[in-house]
Amino acid sequence: MFIERPPLFYRMFYPGAVWRIKNSREKMVYLTFDDGPIPEVTPWVLDVLDKYQIKATFFCVGDNVRKHPSLYRQIIEKGHITGNHTFNHIQGWKHNTNYFIDNTQKANSYIQSPFFRPPHGHILHSQFVFLKKKGYKFIMWDVVTRDYSKYMTPEKVLNNVKKYVRDGSIIVFHDSLKAEKNLRYALPLAIEWLKGEGYSFGLIH
Repeated sequence: MFIERPPLFYRMFYPGAVWRIKNSREKMVYLTFDDGPIPEVTPWVLDVLDKYQIKATFFCVGDNVRKHPSLYRQIIEKGHITGNHTFNHIQGWKHNTNYFIDNTQKANSYIQSPFFRPPHGHILHSQFVFLKKKGYKFIMWDVVTRDYSKYMTPEKVLNNVKKYVRDGSIIVFHDSLKAEKNLRYALPLAIEWLKGEGYSFGLIH
């Protein structure tokens, strides 16, 4: 459960970060996708979202945007929101503050978004404070599906959504090769289940 839903004490380390967005008027969740864009997976995700008329937020790796600029433009043209996920998908805990900041700023030269999500959620306090002062808005998560894990079956990924989702949940999927098998199974079924449970799909602003 620590992985699937970050505990309160962990969230308190990052004041001002957004983990969940409550809406008093209706049951709502927010779909997000990390690590893309890549041609093997992202177009399929966009097709699924089109089918269900859902807008989502894509936290993109800068080097993938550099490699696939037309795919990145397609995400935006379809009305989705994008965010920064560093240039090389680096973990803040493993790098000094200057290197991490430079990598993030390099990514933003391609992504140009105020939204930021650190890979794996790993970020030093000094990095967090610096990026907040730079105007980045941290979008974390309330539910991570673990679709990327080789130890997870597609059914278990779907069950993570069913088990941990609640009103206002920001849900993390991954448009990556590691997640592809689990994602192709779980995403459409998760959307169908969420709709059946009365959830609407919001867009992070």
